[in-house]
Amino acid sequence: MEQHIDVAIIGGGPAGMNAALVLGRARKSVVVIDEGRPRNRVTRETHGFLTRDGISPSEFRRVAKEQINAYPSVHFVEDAAVTITGTDGNFQIATGQGTTYRSKKLLFAVGMKDLPLDINGLADAYGKSAFVCPYCDGWELRDQSLVLTAKGARALHMAKMLSGWTNRFTICTDGPDEWTDEEREELKQHNVPAFDSPIQRIESNDGMVERVILADGTTIPCTGIFFAPKLAAGSDLPQALGCKITEAGTVIVDAFGKTNVPGVYSAGDAASELYQAITAASLGALAAVGINGELLAEAWNSQS
Repeated sequence: MEQHIDVAIIGGGPAGMNAALVLGRARKSVVVIDEGRPRNRVTRETHGFLTRDGISPSEFRRVAKEQINAYPSVHFVEDAAVTITGTDGNFQIATGQGTTYRSKKLLFAVGMKDLPLDINGLADAYGKSAFVCPYCDGWELRDQSLVLTAKGARALHMAKMLSGWTNRFTICTDGPDEWTDEEREELKQHNVPAFDSPIQRIESNDGMVERVILADGTTIPCTGIFFAPKLAAGSDLPQALGCKITEAGTVIVDAFGKTNVPGVYSAGDAASELYQAITAASLGALAAVGINGELLAEAWNSQS
């Protein structure tokens, strides 16, 4: 079974959804291929998204689909893109369920995926009282006693951010801190407690953190955790097609999401390290404008 469309969007998070909305309104035929396992499914609420602050990720997706369904040229399929071949104007996308799509343009909105959490007890609290982004969840933990687990320059960067929500936090580096003497002195001047003993476990009750236990016996009472996640690209397909990527695994794009491969775009967390839903959505919209502009120019020129 083979279907011909204008644009195939791989990934149905905020970036893919917003791109589908813009392209649907532009009267382009679109398929959104998504497995239905978003990275933010572990969280209870999505924050910082105007008119949708506090909405659950599942409800966000439900409302988005409901609104996009007003545009009949957009179709959603719960499936996975397995292989992609071809070139600009004629890409072939084979899915896990055996469907093949022929698409003029491609948009990767595949996001990032979390690598296994290697601290005992962290997975139990992730998305409930342990988070990665103060902009997303700092308000809910404002003025509380928190633990920040990170090391090196990343820890110092996160400490500066977290100080906007609370000055009651402790850094646990879970091993050697990897700081320079200047970084240690900076934290000391700001009276930030820091421990480099490995974290033995995080204790929580129904996902709500109560304390962090270190290997040397130190117990740190707290009501929340911020940590530096370990991430990997949500899909290897962009790189397999020849897209250039950064060391962090994000696809390198221009202001409208265009990659170095003709006809291929990327948006959202797959193309930015600003991991916020509203940022992903806006990047999806910009990529859709870029894609639609290309398709319109090609159609215009073919008639001349």
